[in-house]
Amino acid sequence: MVKAISNDKPNPMLKILFPLFLIIILGLLLAGIKQENFVARQGWGLLSAEIMVIALAFFYWGFEQGRASSREIALIAVLAAVAAVGRVPFAALPNVQPTTFVVIVSGFVFGPRAGFMVGSTAALVSNFFLGQGPWTPWQMFAWGLAGASAGVIKMICPGIGTRGMSVFNVAWGYLFGWIMNLWFWTSFIQPLNWQSFLASYAASFWFDTFHAAGNAAFYLLFGVGFTKILKRFRRKLIIRTIEDQAGSLPD
Repeated sequence: MVKAISNDKPNPMLKILFPLFLIIILGLLLAGIKQENFVARQGWGLLSAEIMVIALAFFYWGFEQGRASSREIALIAVLAAVAAVGRVPFAALPNVQPTTFVVIVSGFVFGPRAGFMVGSTAALVSNFFLGQGPWTPWQMFAWGLAGASAGVIKMICPGIGTRGMSVFNVAWGYLFGWIMNLWFWTSFIQPLNWQSFLASYAASFWFDTFHAAGNAAFYLLFGVGFTKILKRFRRKLIIRTIEDQAGSLPD
């Protein structure tokens, strides 16, 4: 029996804690809305950052409770390092970077859990070179969602081709920017209303477009080859896992 290297079946404990996590987030939001003094003391920017940190802690805890092998963890670390290093040389270009492309392909090949870990870790590692700040948890969450959603797309549409994945990469160029706009809007814009919300998103349109175009270009140039390389590594890990399991069986 072939066993995949990534076990994306939900842990029974996660089924209980995930609704609890959503209740905590909802409680924080309601506290901010109903208690003006609470918002005055912390601000919506800090409140949103707290929510992001709680979300990331929850996802990392879920990964820790999973059954990832040491080889899978090492591969995730390598892919995260590749995604992080690829971001640094393109820092001078506005939002053009191969990080999103690498994260999406990683999630597509290895599954949602591995995709989230590659994306979130890549954001954290690359910011040691480009600068850490309150934007880091948001970038970790956004890139993590990009990788996780790529794994979900593989489950829903296993036969998706180059054209479909190119559209998916373009979509995440905008989605990533929209998620980061929430951090910018809650942290720096006053007052928080629909006018300022729409103005913040309109101001980032061209930067998001550059990001989307860069994602599409990277995928069209390197996507097929990079996907084949990662699938080859995945097959080797599966075979090695089968060999280890066979060796551990009693005679």
